[in-house]
Amino acid sequence: MELGVYTFADVEPEHVSGKAAKAHQRIKDLIEEIKLADEVGLDVFGLGEHHRPDFVVSAPAVVLGAAAMVTKKIKLASAVTVLSTDDPVRVFESFATVDLLSGGRAEIMAGRGSFIETYPLFGYELNDYDALFSEKLEMLLHINENEVISWKGKMRPSINKAMGVYPRPVQEKLPIWLAVGGTPNSAIRAGSKGLPM
Repeated sequence: MELGVYTFADVEPEHVSGKAAKAHQRIKDLIEEIKLADEVGLDVFGLGEHHRPDFVVSAPAVVLGAAAMVTKKIKLASAVTVLSTDDPVRVFESFATVDLLSGGRAEIMAGRGSFIETYPLFGYELNDYDALFSEKLEMLLHINENEVISWKGKMRPSINKAMGVYPRPVQEKLPIWLAVGGTPNSAIRAGSKGLPM
């Protein structure tokens, strides 16, 4: 059994443009929280991704990369990576980089997210909620298994010739979890793909 904590790194939003003192302090405190979790022997620390003024982490891999430099043993995970509105190649590359920085401690928890602000922010249609996630999860899993890929899908531009995805992680493969919560279909999807949830 593993024990860990996760956070969405909530912060009281400052509704004045250009004033980020609270967010700056929250990020500094967050790195200290992760460092302390490692020092007391917790197994995993997860960071949720949000793109709202009340949460400070919109790029979990960036913060986890910083945490990798001040920790020794704790696994560093997203909790959740909003895969539907991100690019699977970039997600893999970012977390492979965290894995390299941490010496093999990165994990991805891929999900659709509990808020919908990323859809209009990144130019996606909410009507494509399920299709985006399904296709991008397939691609992420394919990249995790294969260094060189070709890809044809409907929701993301194709990769028409075999191309490598780099860097590769320290671990043979990145641990990829399926973040579930809203529907029974999410648990069914995790089971059918053999993914932890």
